Amino acid sequence: MVKDFKWTFNTMTSDLQFALEIAEQAGRLTLDYFSGKSLQVFTKRDASPVTEADRKAEELIREAIRVAYPGDGVLGEEFDERPSANNRRWIIDPIDGTKAFIHGVPLYGVLIALEVDAAVRLGVVHFPALKELYYAEKGCGAYMNGSPIAVSSIAEPQDATVVYTEKEYLLDLPSQHPVDRLRLEGGLVRGWGDCYGHMLVASGRAEVAVDKIMSPWDCAALIPVVTEAGGVCFDYRGEATIYGEGLVSANHAIGSVLLQDIANHL
Repeated sequence: MVKDFKWTFNTMTSDLQFALEIAEQAGRLTLDYFSGKSLQVFTKRDASPVTEADRKAEELIREAIRVAYPGDGVLGEEFDERPSANNRRWIIDPIDGTKAFIHGVPLYGVLIALEVDAAVRLGVVHFPALKELYYAEKGCGAYMNGSPIAVSSIAEPQDATVVYTEKEYLLDLPSQHPVDRLRLEGGLVRGWGDCYGHMLVASGRAEVAVDKIMSPWDCAALIPVVTEAGGVCFDYRGEATIYGEGLVSANHAIGSVLLQDIANHL
């Protein structure tokens, strides 16, 4: 097994080592398509695009899990869920940011999370084209390419960088929701979206990342990294869940205020 990154630590569990290895393998597969191999693009039932690279990468990850952890369940974006026999479930998105991938933008990521007893225990977020690998395991801190990361300490919205994915965040009708108000209050508001935006928060390069539409495979891997880096993750109702109304990642200072404001708003 050839590794592209230095990430081995004595405290790392075998589950996390496995997740990092298959994330790197899937990442190399996606790069073959990203860097020149002919790419077939299909349209799914929900009208969103999917490529041959998405499907091949998810097949690679699923097969590796089947061999290493035959009793574990798998929930992924492209294929039917495989039930768990032991209260362990891997949640995967082979290419988060497929539209970016199709357009040759390097901000797409490979997402792998492990849920144990209905709680997400670890997350891996790999950006193959950027050569950035983020990961975290509950109680063990968050890392990027082997170095610890942490959220910023910025506390005022006018000093904050706010990033978003969907254009609706800017185009929807005026809203008094605390998260939506940031599009006017934030010091720098930019569309650096999908999983990349949330990792900007985790690594202290942005203060808030907003996705108004999310599925479990979009957010399961992100939450451990952001929270272990000292941040907070919640949906538009202020709930910490992978099944909620969107996903907001924030540093601790601004996130705490947002959560209180959301509680008062609802």
